[in-house]
Amino acid sequence: MEQQQYGQGGARVLVVDDDPTVAEVVTGYLDRAGYVVDRAGDGPDALARAAAHWPDLVVLDLMLPGMDGLEVCRRMRGQGPVPVIMLTARGDEDDRILGLEVGADDYVTKPFSPRELVLRVESVLRRTRPSQPSGLLRAAGLAVDPASRRALKKGAELALTIREFDLLAFFLRHPGQVYSREDLMREVWGWDFGDLSTVTVHVRRLRGKVEDDPGRPRLIQTVWGVGYRFDGSEDVTDDVSRAEA
Repeated sequence: MEQQQYGQGGARVLVVDDDPTVAEVVTGYLDRAGYVVDRAGDGPDALARAAAHWPDLVVLDLMLPGMDGLEVCRRMRGQGPVPVIMLTARGDEDDRILGLEVGADDYVTKPFSPRELVLRVESVLRRTRPSQPSGLLRAAGLAVDPASRRALKKGAELALTIREFDLLAFFLRHPGQVYSREDLMREVWGWDFGDLSTVTVHVRRLRGKVEDDPGRPRLIQTVWGVGYRFDGSEDVTDDVSRAEA
């Protein structure tokens, strides 16, 4: 039953953890959920396995011997886009935020429920494979194509992580509306619970890529005490015919 609920059509997941017990348990749950699973015990092995068979998603331990998970994430992202769920045994919020800032799409703190991790994997993969293609979204010099998962600013392509892309697309679909961090966690991440600093970090990173002056954001505005609002709705459209050549 779990395989039918979670499976993503044989998506390949690379599990990177130097603790063989953790790696074995995670691999077992993912395998039963219908995923094709590769395992690596350190950073160089992970990079080699990714190069041989590029994964659809990486479950990556932060505390690896030699090359830590942050460096592995940076190097993988240098080779191509891939969603990353970071595993960390640390309780320090700064470490979790650092993982998000280097491009991790999610993190899970040890000890964790393997079933919860499978749900997180399923959630991230589902959002990388939109089931219903929709038209181009445009606003204030931005163009977002959900079908091809491409985003441009004034004609130049933006290098967005999966969550940054989803967040930008959500804002463009709902211009002028104020959303709390809890709202965004639920609507963009698909979670009813979680660390709200995840939303804060992603908003900050997205501003750094779409705003002309991230220090004085004009598009993604903070509504103090409430949340965030996207301004620039006058150009938003779902008309694919307006896509740039």
